[in-house]
Amino acid sequence: AEVPAFVHITPANIHDTKAMSVIPYERGAHYIFDRGYNDFGNLYTIDRIGAFFVVRAKTNVRIKPKTWKRRLPEGVISDVIGCFTVYKSSKDYPDELRKLIVEDPESGTRYIFLTNNLDASAELISRLYRNRWSVELFFKWIKQHLKIKRFWGTSENAVRIQIYCAIITYCLVAIVQHDMKLERSIYETLQILGISLTDKTHLRDLFDKSNFKNIKELNDSSESNLFNF
Repeated sequence: AEVPAFVHITPANIHDTKAMSVIPYERGAHYIFDRGYNDFGNLYTIDRIGAFFVVRAKTNVRIKPKTWKRRLPEGVISDVIGCFTVYKSSKDYPDELRKLIVEDPESGTRYIFLTNNLDASAELISRLYRNRWSVELFFKWIKQHLKIKRFWGTSENAVRIQIYCAIITYCLVAIVQHDMKLERSIYETLQILGISLTDKTHLRDLFDKSNFKNIKELNDSSESNLFNF
């Protein structure tokens, strides 16, 4: 399972781009952003650090091409390297970057990507962006299985504590699943741990398939689950 390397909680009225300046970027890493993160000043900071970004661009983004690829793989509409034509954008990001237009073969939807990785294949750039959905799935999983849809308190501190507790719980369960090489999903692992926290059984014995054969058995168990808030 994938686990977050960095978490930053903001009030609902703070725009997503405000969080870009507090991310501890690492040289050589790729950072994937949706259209809400078209902040070219922050993207240029990522470039100066020596990291890479892939961001889904807005449809009105304008690039003056300097070089472009003539032979394009299937599904790639355009692949050019150039500079921004709009003054503010070019001031925030004065160097060259790459604009890639790809088409989803199933839906026909076209995606416009901007990246400072000038050498990676178009297929890799598209695949990197698709990995962004793992973030969406991560939060969906937390909302579904850690009951974060309702909060114990209404103060900012109470909400932050509950969110952090949910994320820490997910990470700990993912670590247990990884280190023990379990053939169970994180949800199953969470359910087993949730009804066994007061049990003195060794973890390896606890996860023996003969103890809990399927998830339905866990749901039907009369034991209280400590993760069901």
